[in-house]
Amino acid sequence: MRKNRERDENGGEKQQQQGVGGLMRMAQALSYLLVFAAGVVIGLTATSLSHLNPITTTTTSLFISQPSSSSSSSSSPPMSFPTPPHNCLDLDTFLHPATLNHSMPDHQLFWRASLHPPLPLPLQQNQQLQYHYYPFNRTPKVAFMFLTRGPLPFLPLWERFFQGHSHLFNLYIHSPPSFSLNVSISSPFHNRNIPSQDVSWGTVTLADAERRLLANALLDFSNERFVLLSESCIPVYNFPTVYRYLTDSAHSFVESYDDPSRYGRGRYSRSMLPDIQLKHWRKGSQWFELNRALAVHLVSDTRYYSLFRKYCKPACYPDEHYIPTFLNMFHGSHNSNRTVTWVDWSMGGPHPATYGGANITVGFIQAIRNNGTLCRYNSEMTSICYLFARKFDETALEPLLNLSSQVMNF
Repeated sequence: MRKNRERDENGGEKQQQQGVGGLMRMAQALSYLLVFAAGVVIGLTATSLSHLNPITTTTTSLFISQPSSSSSSSSSPPMSFPTPPHNCLDLDTFLHPATLNHSMPDHQLFWRASLHPPLPLPLQQNQQLQYHYYPFNRTPKVAFMFLTRGPLPFLPLWERFFQGHSHLFNLYIHSPPSFSLNVSISSPFHNRNIPSQDVSWGTVTLADAERRLLANALLDFSNERFVLLSESCIPVYNFPTVYRYLTDSAHSFVESYDDPSRYGRGRYSRSMLPDIQLKHWRKGSQWFELNRALAVHLVSDTRYYSLFRKYCKPACYPDEHYIPTFLNMFHGSHNSNRTVTWVDWSMGGPHPATYGGANITVGFIQAIRNNGTLCRYNSEMTSICYLFARKFDETALEPLLNLSSQVMNF
């Protein structure tokens, strides 16, 4: 009996010791497992942080053994970490593109340019709605769009015109893709070429270029007025006068009239029916000025412009008919039906008269500025009808520079 009791007691002690040992081994295994899991979590966290910001490499080095200086000299270069991605939702970048270079084809460009904020402007009492509401400080700018065949012979005159007013305008140049404008970095024309395509006079490619200029200028939400100019255009008033004239106007300036001759209605094609009827057909100068709302409507249009692309071919010229007709059909009340660019057609023929250095006198420029006629501006009549003039050749530059301060006040 005593031996049996001793065996039972010894067996109980052994079982108790075995139980305690098992618990200790289990606890040790759990501790190893927790250490391993913690190591995995720390490693994954350090790795993910290192991809987000190069600054976290100092934290990562606490968990990764660093090679000695002798071995690092013979090993591969240290790992470089990517630059943090640009904030694609940054408002300022969206509103004011830092560069004019992009890879968008026209159909994507026109879609992007057609974005239009629908929020109305909160109006004060007795205030008329002119501009849309913008949830940021906005100074309306004038977009000067140059459609050129190459060099700008009057660039020094334009540089003088723009001097001191960089906060009130933007420049855009559509030239042949192979042409590079060589100007100093201090010039307002520096890096202002848009992605362009070849243009042929009298074809729809000319109207394509105009819409391309409008679309690129619309990408900057500060632009409120849009002026189309050529390399042979000059300003006949100073910048403050031009800026106030355009930004204070309740109308756009697109020449649009009904020409019953073969040079007007004679260019209409019945294939445009039923969308465009003969009674809608209008003609006008290519050199226009538009406000932002009308510019958005033009680049958004695919239905009517496709008809002009298909049926308005020489001797029908889309640059003389598309915008005048489109505005007459849908936005006539917002248009003054006149141009602000003076041109002399008195010589007849398909091109206007060209003036050179021998023609440039104080009296000649004054006659353009105030030619004795009146035109309607908002609700009143004014003698200031033309802000720009064409056509001039390169020999006119020097005399224009000599009298610009005397006559044009810049």
